[in-house]
Amino acid sequence: MHTSRRNALRSLAGSALLGATACLPWIAHAATSLLPASRGRRVVVVGGGWGGLAAARQLHALATELEVVLLERRTAFWSCPLSNRWLADRLDGRLLEHDYAQAAKAFGYTFIRTEVDAIDRDKRQLQTRDGVLDYDWLILAVGIRDNFDPWFGNDARAADQARKQFGSAWQAGEQAALKAKLESFSGGDLLMNIPPMPYRCPPAPYERACMIASMIKRRNLKAKVILLDPNPMMQGFSRVFSTQYRDQITYVPQARIKAIDPFGKRLSTDFEEFGFDQAILMPPQQAGELAWQAGLIGKEDSGKSSGWAAQEPVTYRAIDDPRIYLVGDMIDRASPLFGHYPKSGQMAAHQGRIAAAQVVSAIQQKVVTPALPASTCYVLAGADPMEMMRIEASYRLRGDGLIMQMIKQHYDAQPRDEDVSWAKAMFSELLAATY
Repeated sequence: MHTSRRNALRSLAGSALLGATACLPWIAHAATSLLPASRGRRVVVVGGGWGGLAAARQLHALATELEVVLLERRTAFWSCPLSNRWLADRLDGRLLEHDYAQAAKAFGYTFIRTEVDAIDRDKRQLQTRDGVLDYDWLILAVGIRDNFDPWFGNDARAADQARKQFGSAWQAGEQAALKAKLESFSGGDLLMNIPPMPYRCPPAPYERACMIASMIKRRNLKAKVILLDPNPMMQGFSRVFSTQYRDQITYVPQARIKAIDPFGKRLSTDFEEFGFDQAILMPPQQAGELAWQAGLIGKEDSGKSSGWAAQEPVTYRAIDDPRIYLVGDMIDRASPLFGHYPKSGQMAAHQGRIAAAQVVSAIQQKVVTPALPASTCYVLAGADPMEMMRIEASYRLRGDGLIMQMIKQHYDAQPRDEDVSWAKAMFSELLAATY
């Protein structure tokens, strides 16, 4: 763990870390000990994203006798799915934000607003900004962190400049700054890169490029999106790039970033050098900070760190801790046949439900039939006119116990806000939203 990164993350959290809210009866008061001692039935969920919300609700639904506690540093959930629409002024942002306290009250669990700094696995205790909390079982859904080391090494000044001036807004709550930057963008070259796989929501950078291109086109700016991609191009976008946005997007394949000068606004790949007027820089991604502190990161066959939290592929139990379950974008490979599960919101929600069922079965000393997740992603491939892709991922166990992946992609030339309908259903299920 790098001290500079931890300090940076703490400073970014800023005023959000105000402690547990005490004004409502279903929200616990902060103290030296956040709650009275556990009576053997406390399940703590850390992280209020899609996976954490699904786990908290499912735990209480399956076993009302459990004491379920959700810890999250923000008071409101902000949806990354649909946020690209909002960035391009094609969605009301009020749809994306929801109150955690409302969900906790509706679904019968305890919500505490705080940030977890450390896990003591021997004591089964969490150290938070507002006190300690004992747990009997723990579900971690702490998402990702940016890894600037491959670009800048130990140059903390350059990493900080890239983060502040050219942030990716790839985590919930960061999108407002990006929207303001896009609204003030008056022209020139806007450089975007796609991180090397695996990363959060694989189709989302392509969708974002299209939404920004639609904004450039609509505002008649003398501007272009330069999209650098180190991965095989995602199917379905090539035609849109070359038709709807041929004058607004320059797509550069096989573009692995070798060096960046965030002060001089220069970037080099293995083959080319680029200058830019504005940028959205997406560094490689890893499991969130807490997974590293807790010693839950997996290893590759070579012995090198994988960068992701190691879990059993079907149960999501941490490899070396039977009292901890891992869900969402933070987790490691699921199968040697395809690598990682797609790091998407719906996938995380499925995993959260499965992990909750596993925890309940362990507490009740029952055996449950292994379940496998599924995922559907709705992606806007164009906006002038509107075009949409639906990407479905499903899974089954092979005879040798390995997980197989099936991917289907559907194209819709006349979408009817299916993505919005899907999101509203998820917000209702996980956050008690009403429409």
